[in-house]
Amino acid sequence: MKASVGSNPTSSAMGSNPARKEPAEFVDAMRAALEQARDALNHEDVPIGAVVLHEGKIIAARHNERENYKDPTAHAEVLALRDAAEHLGRWRLDDCTLVVTLEPCVMCAGALVNSRIGHLAFGASDPKGGATGSLYNVSEDPRLNHNFTVTHGVLATECAQLLTDFFTKHR
Repeated sequence: MKASVGSNPTSSAMGSNPARKEPAEFVDAMRAALEQARDALNHEDVPIGAVVLHEGKIIAARHNERENYKDPTAHAEVLALRDAAEHLGRWRLDDCTLVVTLEPCVMCAGALVNSRIGHLAFGASDPKGGATGSLYNVSEDPRLNHNFTVTHGVLATECAQLLTDFFTKHR
C-alpha cells in the first residue's frame, strides 16, 4: 500500500503492491529531501523537502519556506527548481529529476511542466491535493506541451509520518 497524507485516501492513490521494492536510485536523494523537510520545522513550516538531481548528483536542495518568506509560492519544489536552473544556467531541466517528499500540488506540477523536468520521484501521495496521480495527473495530461515520468512511493511511509506528526501537533 502506498502511504498517503490525509484522510480517506482514494483507491487509486493507495497503490496495490505492498511488497514493492524502493527504487534504489532515488532512496539516497529522498533521504536528502527528508533532511530538507526536517529543516522546515525550524521555522514552523510544513515539512516538505525537495532535491534536484542532474547526472545522478544533487544540484539543488530546498524545503518549504512559505512561513519564513511569507510567500505562498515558496514550496520546496519551486525553490529547488529555481536553484537548479540557476546552477545549470538554463531554465530547461529536461535532463533532471526532482525528488520530493510529498506528491506535488497543482502549482508545483505546473512548475514541473514549465521547467520541462525529465522525471519526478515522490514519497507520500496526497489524495486531497496531489497533481501527479492522486487528484489530478498533470504529468500525463496530453493537452499540455510537456509530460514527464513519475516514480511514486519512495520512502513513502517515512515521508508520510513526518507530515502526520507535524499536522497532529499543529491541529
